[in-house]
Formats: sequence, structure tokens, C-alpha cells
Amino acid sequence: MSIQKLIVMSTALILLSCAAAAQDNTPEQSKTVIQHVPLTSTSPVSGKEMYTAYCAVCHGTDGKGGGPAAGALKTPPADLTLLSKNNGGKYPALKVTSAIRGTADLPAHGSKEMPVWGELFWGMSHGHEGQVQQRVSNLTKYIETLQAK
Repeated sequence: MSIQKLIVMSTALILLSCAAAAQDNTPEQSKTVIQHVPLTSTSPVSGKEMYTAYCAVCHGTDGKGGGPAAGALKTPPADLTLLSKNNGGKYPALKVTSAIRGTADLPAHGSKEMPVWGELFWGMSHGHEGQVQQRVSNLTKYIETLQAK
């Protein structure tokens, strides 16, 4: 089985788990339906393209945590626009990088609800660490542009 197929299957299972968890814990009329789509490879040079493809579904296009899948999650997505404010006015690039790579100790990251993007980027990059680093770095830089002024 190719790495790409494995990544797509893993992502589908994660999203299916989210949908199942949402169905178990919400009233019938307020269920959020998560649409399952295959993981697509984006350009490693565009932080905005990666954010839109991989993060906005939960964190919202504005980064405030109101993406279309947010209602189906047990742990609400973080408001990414407040990262600097909550860190004494300094953007915590290393913390963001760790969260993306899956090495940070965050409640939602790495759970059934939050994919570990570092592992998924590794698969998309066919094991080329330089491309993984480029993806993580550019995504981290893009999230910095979302910070509240």
C-alpha cells in the first residue's frame, strides 16, 4: 500500500471518529455532519494554501476557531489569532511548530480529533525531511499573519 493511500485512509478514519463522537454527544437537531474528503497534497511553499486545506475546517479561515467542523469536536479548536496575545505579545513560533509536528503536549493535537500534521506531512513528502520542515515552517509563518493586532 502506498504512503499516500495510507495517509488518506488514516485521515478518513480520524474524521469518521470525530463524526461518531459528535453523534454520541449532541442532540439530534444540532449535529454537525463532517464531510469526508481525501487528504490532498498542497504546495509546501504556501503556508496559506496549507492552512486553508488542513486547518481552516476546524480553526476557521480567520483562525478564530469557528470552522465548519468545530461544532463536532469535543475540545473546541483554539483561537489561533490570540497566540501572541496569550504569550506576552510575542508570537510563540516554537510552540506552534511543535503543535504542528505533534511534539507539543496539547489536549486536542494528536487525539482522535486532531491529526498530527507532522506525520501526515512526512507521508506527503515521501520521507524528505527538508520538505517536511519547509511545510511546517511556512505554515507556522502563515499562522503568525493571523495574529490579532
